[in-house]
Parts: sequence; C-alpha cells; structure tokens
Amino acid sequence: MSFGFKTQTLFSAAPDQSSKRALISDPVQLTKEALIAMHAPAAGLSLKSSKIRAQQGGQYLSPFKGRGMEFDEVRPYQPGDDVRTMDWRVTARTGKPHTKRFREERERSVLFWVDYRAPMFFATRGVFKSVFAAHAAALLAWSAVRHGDRLGGLVFSETQHHEIRPQRGKKGVLHFIQALVKYHVRETHLSQVHTQEEAETAACQSLIRLRRVARPGSLVFLMSDFRAMGEQSEAHLAQLSRHCDVLMFSISDALERNLPPAGHYRLSQGGKSLSLNTHDQSLRDGYRQKFQTRQDDLKNLSRRYGIYHLSCSTNDDPLLTLQRGLGQQSKGRRV
Repeated sequence: MSFGFKTQTLFSAAPDQSSKRALISDPVQLTKEALIAMHAPAAGLSLKSSKIRAQQGGQYLSPFKGRGMEFDEVRPYQPGDDVRTMDWRVTARTGKPHTKRFREERERSVLFWVDYRAPMFFATRGVFKSVFAAHAAALLAWSAVRHGDRLGGLVFSETQHHEIRPQRGKKGVLHFIQALVKYHVRETHLSQVHTQEEAETAACQSLIRLRRVARPGSLVFLMSDFRAMGEQSEAHLAQLSRHCDVLMFSISDALERNLPPAGHYRLSQGGKSLSLNTHDQSLRDGYRQKFQTRQDDLKNLSRRYGIYHLSCSTNDDPLLTLQRGLGQQSKGRRV
C-alpha cells in the first residue's frame, strides 16, 4: 500500500524530546528565511577529512573519491613514480624519462537532486519528507560554500524539472534556496494524483539531466524517498556513481514503516478519502515487510555501485542526522 497523494499530518503525537526541533519551525511549508538561517548551524558540518587519502598533492582534503585532476607540471622521472603518468613526448625529445604531475582541482561541483514528487509531501510525525529534504540540502549547501565549492542541482516533480547550474559563493546558495522554496510552494498547492508510471518517468528524466551536468569528481547528494524508481533510474545511478561521489539520503515516515495500531482509520484530502482497517496482523506484517524489502533493495543498490546510503526519518533532526551520517561515511572510507 502506498500513499500517493499530498496530505497533512494524519496522526498527532507528543513531540519526541530526544530530537531537537529548533531547526525547523514549520513542518509543512518552506521559507527562504528558514533555509538562509541554516547558514549558522551548517558551521557544524564538514565535507572534508582531516587526512589526505592519497599522495596526490591536492590542497582539498576530501573523504570522498576526490575531484577531477588537472595537469600541474612535467619533471624528471623518480623511482616510485607511476609509469602510467610518463610523458613520452618529453621523454623522447630529451632522451631522459619524464613524468607528468597532477593536482586535485581546488574547486569542485556539489550537486543536489531533490525529489518533490507527490509522496514527498507527506508525514505523520515531524515534518513533510520534502521539508526535511530541503533543510538537509540547505545545510549541506552552506557547508559546501564554506569549502569553496560550486553549487548546483535539480529540483523535480512529476510535472516539472528545474535545473540550477553550478555557481560559486553565497549567490549560488541563495539561487538554490530560491528554487527549493519556489517549487515547494507550487507543488504544495497542487492536488492532482499521479500514476506510478508518471513518477518513474519523472525520476528517470531527472537523473538523465543530472548526469549531463555532473562533471567527473562531483559530489552528488540525492534527497528522496526513492519510491517509483525503475530499472532505468538504477542504470543512471550506476553511471553517475562511476565518476562522481554519490550520497543517497532515503527519507521515510513512521506510517510508511509500520501501520498504526489495530483499528479503523479514515484518511482524506479534499474530495478523496481512503478507509484503512489495521486489525489484520498479517496485513500489518506484510506492510512492514514490504517497506523493509524496499530499504534492503536500496542498500544493496548502494553497495553494488559504491553509493553511500543513509536512512532518515521525518522525525529526525536534519543537522544531527547529517553530522552522524557524514561522520560514519568518512570513517567508512579508506584514507
């Protein structure tokens, strides 16, 4: 069972005191002011490592695969140099072996793929999945700018795809935030129901466009619940991960993981309604297993293609989630 229409919080509950709520004041709407305010807490996020991964002479210390490499100089060959970097033209001209030296590009593109399809406008606890995605993206965007990266990405839904070309500095973040808010407001006011095929097509087309702007060495953050992802979308993810660092943030709500306690429930939005009977234990078990299977599939996909996968809940604090997640990710990489 899936809930493919936008809806407000369905079940009220006492706030989770273990989860800080200071970062998100509105669980349903986005404002530019709220995302701009992420600038301060983003200081607690780091996208760089304290160690150098490899002896490449790069100035940017990254826990990820690394940026693109650019030519630095040619010098005489020294024992231990990689023969694959030999400069055969200079070697032939001088009669002495020479090798090329490269350094990591100081500037890299950090790209965001933010899912605004209909199921992202849903929550029974905490905030809409779309709101969580936008706040997490804003935190990472401000952190990326602190490191001197160019910022861009793609915001998409079943009906629109908005591409943000990579830009430097504060201007790049503000342009990205403007897109996050503008298209969130637009999607919030739409009430149409979309088919599985429309959702799959939207995801696939957006990944194609993302691949076109992702240069080798780019750092790519995927913000979605990853519903309606077909084989073609997986193939594009595999291609993207070959040359970029890809981090997959899978966002879910409590009701998507487990049905509510045994009882009769009525869900409604506008003129549409759905009756839900959860007395059947086998129904609840099957529902929970279906969600877990989808999560296992995402984990297997990420392992297969070297994509880092982080599960997030609508009731989590985005800053703490990112701090813990990126810390685990950094430790998991070889340095």
